[in-house]
Amino acid sequence: MIRVLLADDQSLVRAGFRALLDAQGDIEVVAEAADGEEAVRVIRELRPDVVLMDIRMPLLDGLAATRRITGDAGLREVRVVMLTTFELDEYVFEAIRSGASGFLVKDTEPEELLRAVRAVVDGDALLSPGVTRRLIAEFAARSKEPAAAGDLARLTEREREVMALVGIGLSNEEIARRLVVSPLTAKTHVSRTMVKLGARDRAQLVVLAYESGLVRPGWLG
Repeated sequence: MIRVLLADDQSLVRAGFRALLDAQGDIEVVAEAADGEEAVRVIRELRPDVVLMDIRMPLLDGLAATRRITGDAGLREVRVVMLTTFELDEYVFEAIRSGASGFLVKDTEPEELLRAVRAVVDGDALLSPGVTRRLIAEFAARSKEPAAAGDLARLTEREREVMALVGIGLSNEEIARRLVVSPLTAKTHVSRTMVKLGARDRAQLVVLAYESGLVRPGWLG
């Protein structure tokens, strides 16, 4: 059973998400929170698998709440999906850097929301359809000079290649086709790369790909 916490200051939004999620046989909404402070407190108490976190909330916004969650070693297994009104919300970029596993627009299709919850539990990054490459392009545009790439020495040549492909926004299936391997093999390479670099999930692997200089702006063709 996937345990979910809903954090949004609009009760109507929470009610709609709860009705959809609780109707699934493998998902259970274990709690709700109306502000960031309450969300962090309840998350530390219940340790849900997934948090659907609104970016704009009173007392403590979703971005700050996410930093607290991802900065707590005891909550390492908790995955945060940010909820936003617009696909290119000004805070989405910072949300990914803060450790969020992805984001969804609030008017996303029900099946996409369900896919999101299940995907992040499996360690995949989740971004609203059609936004991945634009978000990565935004990250590339804001990236500073590459940091020292010493950590990359832990990776095999194939793992570096896979990490670069993750960095330009390819899915496991697309990576498999590019490298002429099975999707399972591609997923295994991605998983091993995350373990070696201590990445929480695929979204953080994208960040590391840019910060290490393995991927550079302009490689999104």
